[in-house]
Amino acid sequence: MELVIEDLIKKGLETGFSYAEYRALVADLAEKGASTGPEQTEALTQYTQLNNSRMRRWDKTLKFSDEAVAKIKSVDQKISWLVLSESWCGDASPALPVMNKITEINPNITLSIILRDENLDLMDQFLTNGGRSIPKLIAFKEEKGSVVSTWGPRSAKATRLVEDYKAEHGKLTPEFKQELQLFYNKDKGQSILEDLLLSLQNQE
Repeated sequence: MELVIEDLIKKGLETGFSYAEYRALVADLAEKGASTGPEQTEALTQYTQLNNSRMRRWDKTLKFSDEAVAKIKSVDQKISWLVLSESWCGDASPALPVMNKITEINPNITLSIILRDENLDLMDQFLTNGGRSIPKLIAFKEEKGSVVSTWGPRSAKATRLVEDYKAEHGKLTPEFKQELQLFYNKDKGQSILEDLLLSLQNQE
């Protein structure tokens, strides 16, 4: 099973989108009124359009502290990040720009993005509480041929918000999803950055 997972990850790293390619794909789909995945609905199209706008904004406004940049630059081992996502995924829109900015600061860390619904055999090896939650980041060290960590679909802080709301209301409502985006806007990517920095430090 380990060899099968390793092969699936290596295939994903070889065939996946770069961040620039993924952004171009989402922008193109948003303009055409479509989304990734086999299911095409008005709702998924609207989410894709929203995510395109959000990622464009995050790409322009994300800021990392000098301390965070120093920690990112200190990673001296090669790590490959493979991320499962879809254009309509609301939690991917704040996360992917943070991941991309990290890889821009340190070329030892690379980022490849693949679509979940085209890679369910890999997705099903990295479920979250039994679900195919995305984005899901798989950190892989090729020289070891092993997965060193995973992250997703949300930061620890956002996950607590989701779990608390589910405990009180039983399920996530459209209103809560709007509240979650407001949290992301206020947080400015910092809780995602904190999680990923901790993960990188643990991989050293």
